[in-house]
Amino acid sequence: MTATAAISPTPTKALALPRGLERWLSPLALVLLWELGARTGLIPARILAAPSTVAATAWQMTVSGELPFNVLVSLGRALTGLAIGVSVGSALAVAAGLSRLGENIVDSPVQMLRTLPTLALTPLFIVWFGIGETPKIALIALATTFPAYLNLYNGIRGVDPKLIEAARSFGLRGWDLVRHVALPGAAPSFLLGLRYALGVSWLMLVVAEQINASAGLGYLINNARDFSRTDVIVVCLVVYALLGLTTDAVVRALERNVLAWRPSFIKS
Repeated sequence: MTATAAISPTPTKALALPRGLERWLSPLALVLLWELGARTGLIPARILAAPSTVAATAWQMTVSGELPFNVLVSLGRALTGLAIGVSVGSALAVAAGLSRLGENIVDSPVQMLRTLPTLALTPLFIVWFGIGETPKIALIALATTFPAYLNLYNGIRGVDPKLIEAARSFGLRGWDLVRHVALPGAAPSFLLGLRYALGVSWLMLVVAEQINASAGLGYLINNARDFSRTDVIVVCLVVYALLGLTTDAVVRALERNVLAWRPSFIKS
């Protein structure tokens, strides 16, 4: 044994936290600093309520039933608009992706509409549909149509031509070819578009619920703004985020099952 080896310290295993816990250290530190700033007066309550106050408000609103009721209203709006938008976008993508004639008829108008700022259409939707539920759902539906269309259209056009040739050699024609080859091949792109459309639906919901809403998270935020209740505003923002994460997790779970046939897919 050399002198260097004799005096070198024995390597010790550093205390390490699980990877999942490590990722929560910085958010937890930020929340603690936020709480400290609120309690010491560095962050006035009118600017941002303390996390403890936000948690207490969330509990009170949940127990009273106010928060669950308004969450269900917002969830219904978002999912209804999403269902309409994804259905329309998917139908247009299939029409444009499967034939040159369909592409010539569908793609150009869709691309022109896609360049219009959806938020700029809000006044026009109010004129057309009034200030009830229809303009809210219409805004969400319009905004979610384009992610569904673009991703599925590209997915259909990106199907390997060799798969098409192989299917034809086995006698598949027409709708059977579409159902067994084209659409399954475009499924990854469709699910990607669905995830993107989900994110867009929650963003548009925030805007849509500013249109004379009498219920929903946007209604709670508007009332809280008028009374400078930053704790209620933060509660609603957190709920928006949790709804977005939950629905995205649902689509990811669907993706794990639907795409389990892919050779490169590792089922977790």
